Amino acid sequence: MLHPATRTLAAVLALAAGACSRGPAPGTDAGAAPAGSAGASIGSAGAPVDPPAPPGAAPLRAPVREGGALARAAREDALYVADEDHGVVRVVPLPLDPARPGAGVPAPGRPAQVLALGGPEGRVLATVRDPGLLLIFRPDAAAGLVEVGRVPLPADAWGIAVTPDEKTAIVTSAWTHKVSAVDLEAARMRWTVDVAREPRGVAVLPDGSAAYVSHLVGADLTRIDDLGGAPRVRRVALPASPLRAPSGERLAASLGYALALSEDGRRLFAARHALGAMGHAAWFGAATVDVLITGRDEPLAPPHHGNLPVLRSAFAEQVITPESVITLPGASITPVTQPRAVAYRKRARTLLVAGEGDDLVLEVDATAVDPTLAIVKSYPVGGRYDPHIRVAGTCGAPTGLALSADEATAWVFCRSTGDVAALRLHDPAAGSAATPAGSAAASAGAAPTAAPPPEGPAALVHLADDPLGPEVAKGRRLFYNALDGTVSGNLGCAGCHPDGRDDGYVWREATFSTADGEHANFVGRPENIPEVAKRKGVPRRTPMLAGNVGAAGPYGWHGESEDLVSRLQTGMGLHRWGGLPIDHTPAGVAARATVLAMFLRRGLVAPPRAEGAPDERVKRGREIFRSDEAKCSRCHVPESDYTDRMVYPMPKRPPLPGYDEDPRPEYKTPSLRFVGGRPPYLHDGRAGTLAELIEQNADRMGKTSHLSPEDRAALVAFLETL
Repeated sequence: MLHPATRTLAAVLALAAGACSRGPAPGTDAGAAPAGSAGASIGSAGAPVDPPAPPGAAPLRAPVREGGALARAAREDALYVADEDHGVVRVVPLPLDPARPGAGVPAPGRPAQVLALGGPEGRVLATVRDPGLLLIFRPDAAAGLVEVGRVPLPADAWGIAVTPDEKTAIVTSAWTHKVSAVDLEAARMRWTVDVAREPRGVAVLPDGSAAYVSHLVGADLTRIDDLGGAPRVRRVALPASPLRAPSGERLAASLGYALALSEDGRRLFAARHALGAMGHAAWFGAATVDVLITGRDEPLAPPHHGNLPVLRSAFAEQVITPESVITLPGASITPVTQPRAVAYRKRARTLLVAGEGDDLVLEVDATAVDPTLAIVKSYPVGGRYDPHIRVAGTCGAPTGLALSADEATAWVFCRSTGDVAALRLHDPAAGSAATPAGSAAASAGAAPTAAPPPEGPAALVHLADDPLGPEVAKGRRLFYNALDGTVSGNLGCAGCHPDGRDDGYVWREATFSTADGEHANFVGRPENIPEVAKRKGVPRRTPMLAGNVGAAGPYGWHGESEDLVSRLQTGMGLHRWGGLPIDHTPAGVAARATVLAMFLRRGLVAPPRAEGAPDERVKRGREIFRSDEAKCSRCHVPESDYTDRMVYPMPKRPPLPGYDEDPRPEYKTPSLRFVGGRPPYLHDGRAGTLAELIEQNADRMGKTSHLSPEDRAALVAFLETL
């Protein structure tokens, strides 16, 4: 539960920051048809035909310098979509028209992000995951896009940003944990550096001096300096949601897909998930937008320490009275679920955050200490919800965002349903979009100053049906969805298993009483468990799903579920606060688990694997792994995905701080597929690296104490190839 001091401090800081001045109002509301786009003609493939630039016109610049699943052309005549599930880059004409879904240009692999450049050609960049590539296109009236360059990159190329001169692209490669610089004029890679696990979003400072990188796993960012020379890499600490952290604690983070910069580059915004953030029934934490002051590389929000005096601003003193009700905005747990994309609206000084889990776009005050505590407006995008399973039939799982030039319209790409929608944004010149019920301003008697825009999208275009058919499509929608109360308690499967991988986090499984009785649940931190339970929870490391759920069974750390469908049904009871909804039925639970299992096995894509002949060290490691002395392959059987799926008792070890001792110290042999890319290791995550795991093994699993340092390194090298 949220401590009262935390609640008051958070609300006061949000109010004080929200009182800052805003920028000028945007131009005419673009809606579904931005100004200047109506006259664009369309080629045979549905691609816009660029009109000639007027004489003496200023050269067009890239609308934004950070890539995403959706990008707007500089001429505002088209949108570009990285459609990963169909393996195409789409060209969608503007204004949006359901009769003109545009063209899909096949890519040599699954595209992750697109970025539209300026200049006379209006080139388009796209990253490809496997093989790792950066594709360079030019718009073409007949073909939609024509490839004019291709740059090989480390596998799983994902995020992209460009320098201010648009001559260098900075690209993240997620699974291989690399960041690379690409010379766009020469179409060649300049350098590649190794970074922490799962780099995703990337943003380059306005002066081009440095790039910041977010990670799908962990709260720290990566900063890379001297982009044009010899790059220098360092980690930058950015604790997740400090105002909602337990007193004196730093929270971990996940889902770091996206970064955005303020116009002057002084603030960097990281939209992600704060694991263990405090709140009512907040078993999993909360979404957050954390702000870094780039000049000092320090977080804007101070750490939370309980029982300290609270400093109120002059503005807060004006609006807060003894009768005021101070509440955290945006529902009881989190204002948006599973942040997936972010866009900075410079004229309003706000941020748009796409909520993959709850089918909405949240607009928050970018000048606030914690923007998610200063909500401006919430825009629902999902529609046509299934009456039995609460998943959207249109605009589900918002994945990409793009703004019109006048910032009056936001376009949204919704991955699970294959749609692009247009949202009319509130006009900041008219004042606040609406005064939220229960907010401090409402408690002080402030009246709403402007009517909000209409609910839902102003226009919607369906791009394509699910490539795997209707049953898998329903499983896909459930995987991303956090709204169906039977599958989970307000967090979708993708919240812990992004891309079907894992969040790198060790959760706690604990049994405690809630309003609907005693249940076993997962929680992010011991502080999320009611104090009366007097327990911390036993450790449960998130497993990776993609490429690891093909076996018949059993599943679960203890092998307690006989097959995948049974495991999913068990998980529906664990991933929530309390018990399943009172109106759930066994048949409904089984139906959801069945379509989810179909998607996990057919829809998730395993990470890329290294190709080429093994070197001598890897060969030596394989010999050790299969040897009678080491005995690794007796349990991690190569012929069955490096596991025998048997449960074995393990020697007791003292529990890690913050966890209870597991009363059942016996565990199913985990598969070693893709083990090199998913630290930390063991059910409690006590080993941070494979080298550390083998060094500390002490013959608990197989026999490794006799190995020389060289042989241990060889064994690690082999494991990293699996």
